[in-house]
Amino acid sequence: MSAPASPLRLGIAGLGTVGIGVVKIVQRHADLLAARSGRAVQITAVSARDRAKARDADLSAYAWETDPVALATRDDVDVFVEVMGGHEGAAKAATEAALRTGKDVVTANKALLAHHGQALAELAEAQGRVIRFEAAVAGGIPVIKALTEGLAGNRIRRVMGVMNGTCNYILTRMETAGLPYDTVFEEARQLGYLEADPTLDVGGIDAGHKLSILSAIAFGTRISFADVVLEGIERISIDDIRRADDMGYKIKLLGVAQVTGRGLEQRMTPCLVPSTSPLGQLQGGTNMVVLEGDSVGQIVLRGAGAGEGPTASAVMGDVVDLARGFRMPTFGQPAATLADPVAAVVSAPAPYYLRLELLDKPGALAKVAAVLGEAGVSISRLRQYGHADATAPVLIVTHKTTRDAIDAAVAAFAATGVVAGETVALRIEEV
Repeated sequence: MSAPASPLRLGIAGLGTVGIGVVKIVQRHADLLAARSGRAVQITAVSARDRAKARDADLSAYAWETDPVALATRDDVDVFVEVMGGHEGAAKAATEAALRTGKDVVTANKALLAHHGQALAELAEAQGRVIRFEAAVAGGIPVIKALTEGLAGNRIRRVMGVMNGTCNYILTRMETAGLPYDTVFEEARQLGYLEADPTLDVGGIDAGHKLSILSAIAFGTRISFADVVLEGIERISIDDIRRADDMGYKIKLLGVAQVTGRGLEQRMTPCLVPSTSPLGQLQGGTNMVVLEGDSVGQIVLRGAGAGEGPTASAVMGDVVDLARGFRMPTFGQPAATLADPVAAVVSAPAPYYLRLELLDKPGALAKVAAVLGEAGVSISRLRQYGHADATAPVLIVTHKTTRDAIDAAVAAFAATGVVAGETVALRIEEV
């Protein structure tokens, strides 16, 4: 009879919401984890900046390291669990130290991977180690496993999704409560939904990190976060939300990655999606990722994108895989085989939504239509609303066209003398 396997020993760096969630799962489900992985999973040491801070878990049984690098290099740690956050400084140094001293790494740090994923993957493979990061993208949704394992036999055509719950909360709250952006933004801040730097959320940066990671796995390329086109939700008004709804659409901060003849497209921008689509029906802080493969077709993954339980659940899924002995390259294939991506200079054509304020002048609509025609943009649908003061809102849905053509038309509107204020132009994504 073979001897029982030795315990898998964890060192957890970061005792915020996610770190404490991991501690709770290990403490609460010790028997379940052992039964499912074939060996005990234990925490031997932890690290955080403030040891005296009150935390919702008993940490008295664990060794304490103030320096996460010291934690990462301890002899009694097999897996370094990095849930500190940040793409430089302690998180990067400790992760590198763990790999160099023979530790596997489980991380929830999407920024670290978006900025340094290729170098870390190469270091891990050189050391015979593994980096797992299910928790870094879409919280509790197992999208990394779906891409690297379940869909390994597919050529991925497109990845898209709502990957920042805070932005989705703001947009759906604006719609359901009829509140302006600034009011809901402040509400989200008071509820603690926003990052310390809110632009990481509302500017699309956090979601862009996630998209760049999924893109690398889906298309076998090196991570290229710098090539992600980012546009936040700060300019979306309650009028846009209402008018889009009138036309049968919802506005979402939508990530889209696909390879076309133009190269690799990566966009994290506000888009319109059909109200009846799964993405259009997504409410509140929930995330959704849509994957399209040549064999499987389209699959939709939906769930909690953040929070203590969902994110800690994803961390522990990776820990259990390591305890079972399951190992694979960081991005699903050896780092050396990942291609240098060729960024698309021009995105694939798509329909666009335009909202403009038309001055009450004879022939105003004809002038707008003429400008669009000269730019090569044809109108699919048009709706004009009643006059408000001296202007009337006009909504236009175009046939498929390029962003360059839309930008050229919008720039030319100023010379017509019939368009007031700033024209809103949003891509319509067909899902």
